[in-house]
Amino acid sequence: MTEPVLSTEGERPAIRLERRLADPPAIVWRALTEPERLATWFPCQILVDGGEWRVGAALTFPFPPEVIEMTLTGEVLELDAPHVLAYTWGPETLRFELLDDDGGTRLVLTDELDSSSAARNAAGWDDCLDLLAGGVPDKGAWRPRFERYAVRFEPLVGPQDGPPEGYKGE
Repeated sequence: MTEPVLSTEGERPAIRLERRLADPPAIVWRALTEPERLATWFPCQILVDGGEWRVGAALTFPFPPEVIEMTLTGEVLELDAPHVLAYTWGPETLRFELLDDDGGTRLVLTDELDSSSAARNAAGWDDCLDLLAGGVPDKGAWRPRFERYAVRFEPLVGPQDGPPEGYKGE
């Protein structure tokens, strides 16, 4: 696992996370696009309008009500199977790059976001990508990660928000 990196060079801040996955890109691609596989690691469902991943497809992201009462919307921005998938996720833009890596995959996730959510999202994506890589995240890992990232990111982008209002997890 590599530590998230915060970039402030674009129009919006972005966090970048990387993971080395044992499976080749074609298998990892399925984990990014198939509902039953997404359910094992992504924080919410992804409903694709028309059921087909394509540029311009509308997306709906209902979160489990036991976690938070929230549904985001988005749109597929870029799709180059099995190497690049980008879409809006509410006010954010997520971009997944899958690079061949000696029989496996180097996954690069970039999340363009609001400044105040950088540490929160970095800690959350750490947990999610650990699950995707086959790990079992420590239930108490999010808070210390968030605090560590907040200390690193605040000098660059300002105060960091914790969990969103109404969040029931952690």
